[in-house]
Amino acid sequence: FFTTLSEIMSSLNSTSAGAKHNKSLQIVFAITATYLIIEVVAGIISNSLALLSDAAHMLTDVGGQALALFAIWMSSKPRNNRKTYGYYRVEILSALTNALVLIFISAYILFEAWQRFKNPPAVAGIPMLIVAFCGLIINLIGMKILSAGSKESINIKGAFLEVVSDMLSSVGVIIAGVIILATGWLYIDPIMSALIGLFILPRTFKLLKESVDILLEAVPADIDYAAVEKCITERPGVQSVHDLHIWTITSGVNALSVHVIMREESRFSEIGDLVRSIKEHLESEFRIMHTTIEVHIEKEKYIPNIV
Repeated sequence: FFTTLSEIMSSLNSTSAGAKHNKSLQIVFAITATYLIIEVVAGIISNSLALLSDAAHMLTDVGGQALALFAIWMSSKPRNNRKTYGYYRVEILSALTNALVLIFISAYILFEAWQRFKNPPAVAGIPMLIVAFCGLIINLIGMKILSAGSKESINIKGAFLEVVSDMLSSVGVIIAGVIILATGWLYIDPIMSALIGLFILPRTFKLLKESVDILLEAVPADIDYAAVEKCITERPGVQSVHDLHIWTITSGVNALSVHVIMREESRFSEIGDLVRSIKEHLESEFRIMHTTIEVHIEKEKYIPNIV
């Protein structure tokens, strides 16, 4: 009558979609990390805050890719009697740390941009433009490499979206470089840096919220709790549903546990069919692959006649 924990962990230990595209992610990570170092050095030499803020944005990309790689590596480590889920939550702890760091980076970028509005320093437009253009090319290559994996793995999809957003930031820095070369208007540098800083913050707060929600074992944002409850309650023979819990183990891996009460007239032979029906529906409609279902048949309470 139960989907046991050992069955759940057996399915969890199968090769993930992210692991299938691990090599592609490693290539993109190596390219992006190398460019990040070049961009920081060029930003310091050219005195471009826009370039440095784009480097901070690129740090989000590198961090996201490193997080995905680390999660894939950690997920291959065997579970034990103390860590029955293995090391899947390491991804969430890393994401939480990354989000907190990026909030401070974004705040510093905005503060520095405000200071430069008061007294904008000279900016070397040509180095700024060259490095940003190289970043655009690198991001386009990264998008091409990760596009296939993004359709199968939520981890790879996250890294892919990071590359897409960095591509847009590179476009912003290129615009700033062109305007500085054409007009000498230095205010465009802090303006673009502020826009990039503001662009980082919403994604960072979203990452922070998602990480905290997973650690608190909240219902996943893409799953309707009431719809799941209705799906189970409407199964033939079901009288009521109790202790329904839906949570995320790690990115893209949702789990569910529930206590189902069947009507008194139900037969024990029907329980297996009921569990299979619920599991199949949860998998197809809600993409909940790991379920623990406890079933009981309600018995009418004996009430003695009092004379």
